[in-house]
Amino acid sequence: VQLVESGGGLVQTGGSLRLSCEVSGFTFRDHSIGWFRQAPGKEGEAIACINSITNSRPEGPYYVDSVKGRFTISSDNAKNTVYLQMNALKPEDTAVYYCAANYVFGRTGIHCAYDMGSGDQYDYWGQGTQVTVSS
Repeated sequence: VQLVESGGGLVQTGGSLRLSCEVSGFTFRDHSIGWFRQAPGKEGEAIACINSITNSRPEGPYYVDSVKGRFTISSDNAKNTVYLQMNALKPEDTAVYYCAANYVFGRTGIHCAYDMGSGDQYDYWGQGTQVTVSS
């Protein structure tokens, strides 16, 4: 099982980046994929989550309030890849960004409908990619 993030970098305030999370080793559609971030000296933050079932419903995908309207999570099932498009970036978005996978079976698991749970509920993690937003 492997999740590999890419797309991080240095960008100015107001700029954009698109992060990618390529997954392998498990059935993509059976998992929800979440994005988390960890800033220096701060607790980790769950920011967005996508699930193949709730993605097309009003209740999903899930976004934390701090990124709503600026970040968009999407998936390309053919490429087993989840994206996080980040627009209007702010210095407070500076962090290491991680993607993680949660196994979903029936009503068990994180469905990314109105919430995305906490990090300890996710089964697999990527290595992270650094995003730095300069002021």
